[in-house]
Amino acid sequence: MVVAVGTSNEPSQVRRLVGDLIRIHRVRAGLTQKDASEKLLVSESLLGAYERAERIPSLEFLRDADKVFDAGGALKACAELVDGEKYPPKFLDWAKLERAARVISAYETMLIPGLLQTEEYVYALFRSRVPAYSEAEIVRLVEARLERQAVLGRTSPPRIGYVIEESVLDRTLGGPEVLKEQLRHLLDCTKRFNHLTVQVMPSAQHTHAGLMGPMQLMSTAEGRTLVYVEAHGDDRLISKPDRVSDQFDLFGILRAQALNPWMSAEIIETKVGQL
Repeated sequence: MVVAVGTSNEPSQVRRLVGDLIRIHRVRAGLTQKDASEKLLVSESLLGAYERAERIPSLEFLRDADKVFDAGGALKACAELVDGEKYPPKFLDWAKLERAARVISAYETMLIPGLLQTEEYVYALFRSRVPAYSEAEIVRLVEARLERQAVLGRTSPPRIGYVIEESVLDRTLGGPEVLKEQLRHLLDCTKRFNHLTVQVMPSAQHTHAGLMGPMQLMSTAEGRTLVYVEAHGDDRLISKPDRVSDQFDLFGILRAQALNPWMSAEIIETKVGQL
């Protein structure tokens, strides 16, 4: 589970700067908050929260606002700044590379993969954290997680392959209804996105190549291969070729040992029917 940077409810200088820039360019464009929110297809209250630095603007909002306010690239350029507000330093590079990745793969042992999580599931996840996040921190975390999912519908999307432990499909995070909707969403994603493959590792598979723990893998458009490993207090991005190659080989074995996508979909459908 990736956590956000900063735990203070007080807006950072970066958030204040970005909020001020949004307000300044809106005013220069001769737009009220109401007019601007209508043009940008966001609520007036959300636009106000961006300007007051109470919420972190999405990358899509910054791109749209730059165009609507005729900001000449000033708001688009804030994307780098807000990225640093959304993600911890160790995860920041991964999050940026993920947007243009050629291949994204992962083996998950505890949770539904982040790119496939529903909003309710994400809220339940971050509300379960010990010690607890504040509500403002939870909102920030959820928005950052959901924003990453834009990669699924990207033009020229990445090939995405997940292997998920069957036990994940039984974990009623947020309650049975939240899990049921999550599993339905998982099935819907596999049907809508032909570049996405989901395989289930059955609990009856008493031994397999993934018993040492979860992993996330990526190939970039430039041909780089990377692995991100999460551990308590020791999350790290691995780029050393021999170590990355070993992890990619391991993931290939895992995929061969898991159920195929069609049998996996049947398992997920059965779980939905049991909830």
